[in-house]
Amino acid sequence: METSQSCKEHSSGNEEQEQEVAGLPHEALFLVLPYLPLLELLVMSEVCMPLKDAVKKDILPWLNIIVERPLNLRFSDEILMKVASKANGRLKTLALINCARITDNGLQRVIDENPLINKLHIPGCTALTPDGVISAVQKLCQHPHHSLKSIQINGIYNMKKEHLETLHSYLLTNQKQQQVQRKQKPVLYHNYSKFQGYRWEELGRIVDVEICPKCNEVRMVFDCPREECRRKKRDQQNCSLTDCRMCKFCIPRCEECGRCVQLGEMEEAVCADTLCSDCWILLSKCSFCNKPCCWQHTNLQVSSVGSSGWICCVCHDKFLSSDDVEH
Repeated sequence: METSQSCKEHSSGNEEQEQEVAGLPHEALFLVLPYLPLLELLVMSEVCMPLKDAVKKDILPWLNIIVERPLNLRFSDEILMKVASKANGRLKTLALINCARITDNGLQRVIDENPLINKLHIPGCTALTPDGVISAVQKLCQHPHHSLKSIQINGIYNMKKEHLETLHSYLLTNQKQQQVQRKQKPVLYHNYSKFQGYRWEELGRIVDVEICPKCNEVRMVFDCPREECRRKKRDQQNCSLTDCRMCKFCIPRCEECGRCVQLGEMEEAVCADTLCSDCWILLSKCSFCNKPCCWQHTNLQVSSVGSSGWICCVCHDKFLSSDDVEH
């Protein structure tokens, strides 16, 4: 009887142990976590208690916080502080892409808790002010172990020339500025639209904006892939003097190839974006209006039943009923 009872207890203990082991996440999960986007991390932490504990206890996934769509629409100061606190003061990358609800106060609180941030990318954060950005950069650069490598501030309202100069004074010594200028790669309009903002330093730029040579405003200034313009750039010692190296407000650029587009070369598209003649010819057209869509607006195309072509949503709404087409 005692032996039988002992066997039952031993068997029961093994079953409980197996259940506990079965409930633990696989070790491979911890290799994957640092590569997951923020949205997936947050969703995973809500699945079950073992996953929640695994995500909470592993600090590596929280060292680089990158907030993009669709999270950016709901990201507030309170949520940012809660997420950033998971890094335990060791946050390295803070990329808030078009987070319109983040304020100077929220950004400052995160900087105070994480003074070792080396990438601060806040493009399109329209609730931030130039003074708030400068205050954050100043605090990061004055830390004894300062490691800030790049900032991205395109889309911050009311950024003036003097603000940009102040930021440069914190980030760059004369020697470092010369080194950066030698490593700079061209910034092409069509590539920038597809480029991940938090990898900005790969282009050799510490600050993404500069003074436009034409309008003298602080904006993104783009180079041109057109061969004639590149030849001018090579022939001139100062590449900023090329005729078309300026912001997109001062010269139109093709959404597909990024080249500067003169008035006689501009072609109509279904969307409001600019296309050059060469790209317009290559793109497929709407079967009704003979207008193409740029790469960003292929969602405006409606497939026609029994046809390999497509119809733009404007023509669809104007001429056709829903029975004739399918999305």
